[in-house]
Amino acid sequence: MSNSIAPFPVRTDRILVVDDIPDNSFLLQTLLEEEGYQVEVADDGRTALRKIADNPPDLILLDVMMPGMNGFEVTQRIRQNAELPFIPILLITGYTEPSPADGFDLGADGFIRKPIDFDELLNRVRSILQPVN
Repeated sequence: MSNSIAPFPVRTDRILVVDDIPDNSFLLQTLLEEEGYQVEVADDGRTALRKIADNPPDLILLDVMMPGMNGFEVTQRIRQNAELPFIPILLITGYTEPSPADGFDLGADGFIRKPIDFDELLNRVRSILQPVN
């Protein structure tokens, strides 16, 4: 009789990280990939919208303060696009930045404050992406 241990299930959840600061994106990508998530990165709102339209992710981590198109506008455009499935959006915002309540009004599902508490982030991601039985 073998005493083998079943491997952990492979995650197939795809997360899009949208941040105009490459170091922030890299840090989130590394953290999430270590947890087994598939991560794609966009460095601005327009690129994010294009990637979402081409292949909608299971979750979007979206920085609020970005040049050009901010996270609120990206959220609004996602929610107004009837061709997209529902995709949970977590806004990432600093304490001195606009109120996350503005993001909720536009359709965001939650927010994470900077500096990011990685345990909190992972708990939120797991909660959102947990399989439905």
